[in-house]
Amino acid sequence: MDIQLKRGLLDACVLAAIKEEDSYGYQIIKDIKPYVEISESTLYPILRRLEKTGLLTVRTAEHSGRLRKYYHITPLGLRRIDAFKEEWNEILSIYKFVTRGDAGNE
Repeated sequence: MDIQLKRGLLDACVLAAIKEEDSYGYQIIKDIKPYVEISESTLYPILRRLEKTGLLTVRTAEHSGRLRKYYHITPLGLRRIDAFKEEWNEILSIYKFVTRGDAGNE
């Protein structure tokens, strides 16, 4: 899969995972796992990039005697999810065009 396309899809998945409530890295991985495989080494750079671009914020809180980073989606992050949904319709149209005539896609 094209790396830029995959990057955008994973960004949308991470934002969607924290849309309803703040979450932390391990929980985000668990929430996404039924839909797409993502490792810690992939997730944490995504989280840093999303924070840097203002799509999420980070707060640190103590949990069981350890500090844990919790991620919170910003209004800009919510708008990014909405934009992704709109873009997805275009991606589906492209997919239908590319696979036209293939068995099962007629």
